[in-house]
Amino acid sequence: MSTTDRASRPRLDPHDPLGIEPLLSDEERAGRDRVRAWVRERFLPDAEALFEEARWPREIVRELGDLGVLGMHLDGYGCAGASAVSYGLACQELEAGDSGLRTFASVQGSLAMTAIHAFGSEDQRRAWLPRLAAGEAVACFALTEPGAGSDPGSMTTTARREGGGWRLDGTKRWIGMGSIADVAVVWARTDEGVRGFLVERGTPGLTTRDITGKRALRASLQSELTFDACMVGEDERLPDAAGLSAPFTSLTDARYGVSWGVCGAARACYEAALEHTGRREQFGRPIASFQLVQARLAEMALALGKAQMLALHVGRAKDAGRCAPEHISAAKLDNVRAAASVARDARRLLGGDGITDAYPAMRHMANLEAVMTYEGTPEVHTLILGRALTGVNAFA
Repeated sequence: MSTTDRASRPRLDPHDPLGIEPLLSDEERAGRDRVRAWVRERFLPDAEALFEEARWPREIVRELGDLGVLGMHLDGYGCAGASAVSYGLACQELEAGDSGLRTFASVQGSLAMTAIHAFGSEDQRRAWLPRLAAGEAVACFALTEPGAGSDPGSMTTTARREGGGWRLDGTKRWIGMGSIADVAVVWARTDEGVRGFLVERGTPGLTTRDITGKRALRASLQSELTFDACMVGEDERLPDAAGLSAPFTSLTDARYGVSWGVCGAARACYEAALEHTGRREQFGRPIASFQLVQARLAEMALALGKAQMLALHVGRAKDAGRCAPEHISAAKLDNVRAAASVARDARRLLGGDGITDAYPAMRHMANLEAVMTYEGTPEVHTLILGRALTGVNAFA
C-alpha cells in the first residue's frame, strides 16, 4: 500500500469511536451543535459549583426555552416538532453538562408537556404548552409516591368528586421541580380508575417541600407534594387520560430521552480521561502509552459508541413509527449501566484528582446512580423485556 493510499484511508476519530457522525443529517448535527455550544458556554462554567451548592439554576429556564429544547418533540403550541433523533441528540448534550440539566428538560417536556399534549383539552393545551415551551412557566409530573415507586398501580393518592369539582388527598414524592412548578400534572386514583389533573401553584391544600441531603442530582430539585383536601375544577382534569397507560405514555418518552442523555455523561467522562492520560506522565512517559490504560480507554470508547448506536437505532425506529416500548426499555437499561461503567473507569484513570471537582467524572458517577433508579429501575426494565420475550408477566 502506497503512502498516498494510507493517508487517504478512513481513520477512527477518538471523539466519535464508532463513527456516528456520518449517520446524522446536516439538520441533526446543526441542532446538536447549537445545544452543545450553549451547554459549554452557559452551563459548564458553573456546573461544579451548582453541584456543590445543591442548587438548580432557575434563571436558565427561559434560556432553555429560547434554545427550543423544552417539549421539542411535540407538534404545535409553540413546540419545535423535532424528530425523535434530534430530541435525543439534545438530551445527550444537556446531560454532558449535568444529569440535572437534562432531567429538567425531561420533566418539563417528556413528562408534563407530553401528558398535556396527548391527554389535555384544547383549552389546557393552549393555556400551558406555549408557556412551558418558552420557559415562561415550569411544570412537574406527580406520579411516584412514598410507597409506590416501581408499582404506580398501588398509588394511594385519591381524587373524589365533590361540589362539581375534585378533591385530591395524598402524597407524591421524588417529583422533579415540584416546589417551583407553576403547574403539576397529578395522577390519582378515582372511582373510575387512575386519572390525571392539573394543579396550579398556590392551590389551597397543596404544600411542597424539597428533598435535601441528596448525594446525586444535586444540581436539580426533587420534591414532596402533599394534597390535603386540595380542590380542583372539572376543567382541570385531563379529559383523555384514563388508566395507567396515560402516565406510561409520558414515561416512555422520558425513558427514551434518558437513553440518549446518559451517552452525554459517558462522553464527558471518557473525553476527560482521554485528555488526562495523554498528558499525565509516570515513569518518564504519558500513562496513555501503557497497555492497561489503553485497554481501559478502548473498553470505554466501545461502551460509549455502542450506547450511541443503540440510542440512534431506537430513535430512527421511533421516527419511523416502529418502536415498541420494550425497545426503549432495552436502551434505558443498557445505556445507563454502560454510562455508569464508563464514568467509573474514567474516575480511576484520573487518579486522585478524579474524586475532585477538577474533573466531571465523580459528579457524573453520582448522578448516574440516581438516573439508574428513576424512570424505571434496572430490575423493572429487565422484567419488561422478560415479559415481552416470554409472554409471562413476572411482576405479579
